Amino acid sequence: MQKFYDVKSVAAVINEINIDTDAIIPKQFLKTIERTGLGKFLFFDRRYDSSNNIKKDFILNKVPWNKARILIAGNNFGCGSSREHAPWALLDFGIKCIIAPSFADIFFNNSIKNGLLPLTLPKSSIEVLCAHALEKKLIKVSLLEKKIFYDNIILDFNISDEVRERLLNGYDDIELTLQKKDMIEFYEKKNLLESSWRIIDNERKS
Repeated sequence: MQKFYDVKSVAAVINEINIDTDAIIPKQFLKTIERTGLGKFLFFDRRYDSSNNIKKDFILNKVPWNKARILIAGNNFGCGSSREHAPWALLDFGIKCIIAPSFADIFFNNSIKNGLLPLTLPKSSIEVLCAHALEKKLIKVSLLEKKIFYDNIILDFNISDEVRERLLNGYDDIELTLQKKDMIEFYEKKNLLESSWRIIDNERKS
């Protein structure tokens, strides 16, 4: 998993509540288990018409937001089904950070596991960022400093130390498990010593 330090970009604004994972990546594109190639299907029903022509009025089809690496959304982003393809599609499109008042729990966890930063801010702060973003101005999100920079303003944000360290170091689930390798081996040896009679007894029965 790629390490995340900061991202500086224009921000695409889809300031709507309850954007679900089927809107993020429709079900017909879930057949693959590859994490790449899904960006072209992101928000498919909103980016394309019934003839697969680009809808020029959708923000992710407009310059400069078609190259946005930050997305600003409303409450409960990523609700609905638990498909991991949703953060895959966002990342493949180029989105590295999503800012919203709240996220669906499963989507939040799936994002972190894949290196996508889901950042929560109060609605008042988000409204200010939306206005800034729609003027095509850059926003910088620094995970290292736990700050957002725009114009001459600095905005602090909260994030758990566990999530922050995971993203900064690019740890996936396997790497997190391997960090506890010594503890796991100690437990296995201890369990073998204390329960070896069970193994012998099972071998006799077989």
